Amino acid sequence: MGVFQQTFEAATRARGIVDVGEQVAAIVQQSGIRTGLCQVFVHHTSASLVLTENADPDVHRDLEAWMQRAVPDGDALYRHTMEGPDDMSAHVRSMLTQSGISVPVGDGRCLFGTWQGIYLWEHRTAGHTRRMTVTVIGE
Repeated sequence: MGVFQQTFEAATRARGIVDVGEQVAAIVQQSGIRTGLCQVFVHHTSASLVLTENADPDVHRDLEAWMQRAVPDGDALYRHTMEGPDDMSAHVRSMLTQSGISVPVGDGRCLFGTWQGIYLWEHRTAGHTRRMTVTVIGE
């Protein structure tokens, strides 16, 4: 059983979904692990990871539209607004999604479904540099 771990960064432009699948796939390939598990973790409380549709960008726009309706910025309910009206809503959004995703590895690659990809979801309105760690375990 082997373990391989690597950290990478991705820049976001603003609120929205960024494809990080190629970076994850490259790390899995570098690991040399043929069969096992790939775990991806984002080191932030105002961004998250999602495993979602990789073919139609309307899915990403619809997810963002739904999230804006479900968790609006500047809600009077929020007390934590130190960094602006998108501060607490970004934290809530990350809690409703995921900070980590696990994907099986087979034949030296992530075994995604036909229409699946791994995406970083920026929940702040401004761009940031987000750090992620990929851990590949197997043989």
